[in-house]
Amino acid sequence: MNKILLTLLLACVHLLFVHAQEDSLKANRYVMRATLYGVGHTNILDTYLSPMEYTGPELRFLRESMRMTRLMDGHVSTQSLFQAHLSLTENKAATGSEMAFMANWNYAWHYQFPINENLKLMAGPLLDINGGFVYNLRNSNNPIQAKAYINAGASGMAIYRFKIKDYPMVLRYQANLPLLGIMFSPEYGQPYYEMSLSHDWGKNICFTSLHNQPALRQFLTLDFPIRSTNVRVGYICDVQQAKVNKLKSHMWSHSFMIGFVKNFYLLKGKNKVSMPSSISPY
Repeated sequence: MNKILLTLLLACVHLLFVHAQEDSLKANRYVMRATLYGVGHTNILDTYLSPMEYTGPELRFLRESMRMTRLMDGHVSTQSLFQAHLSLTENKAATGSEMAFMANWNYAWHYQFPINENLKLMAGPLLDINGGFVYNLRNSNNPIQAKAYINAGASGMAIYRFKIKDYPMVLRYQANLPLLGIMFSPEYGQPYYEMSLSHDWGKNICFTSLHNQPALRQFLTLDFPIRSTNVRVGYICDVQQAKVNKLKSHMWSHSFMIGFVKNFYLLKGKNKVSMPSSISPY
């Protein structure tokens, strides 16, 4: 059954990726791109490695791109969002440490609902791909846990433009919710060496949904200009958790971000021309 689900989900991912490539060729050439860097705090639990929670600082990088498309009479925008974060944590007793690295790529299609000149609501489907590892520096047996999972989900966004006197600002809230997916996981007490000798990976590829992977990513950002530069500050609440193969895991992160935003128009030959924010897909 898991092999059938895996085949179906990978086929859906392939179709979505092909559609994304085709859609990008048809897309409106107005583009918003942002690059953010941040620091925060994370709480990690992985009962394959340890029954204890590990907490500590986190470094995070985010790269985002949005553009309009011609889908549904030009009311749909696409969002590509890549994140990577690295953390070094220790348990409450200070007897052990864990290092974790995760990378995440989202591709979302948002139908835009302009409420008025200042407020815009957006919603649509989401493709979510994740990979990384958690390494326990204390363990000699089973010291590392690989992380790999793919989800199809829903994404929603609210964008509000306002001014303080004559100073323009843009406030954005976004939430990404995974609904269905697959996840790699060893079984309880199963060494990776044993998995490498096995030809049956069916038990290590698990079907996930809200019942065993209640996860949510939330973004809150504020854009404002400083001279000719658009600055973005933000907060990310990243709640990733699962219970599969009798193993519990979570990675709860809170990060504060800062970076820059660029709105431009792509000419033929990939030349870039700056554009006003009033006609940005964002």
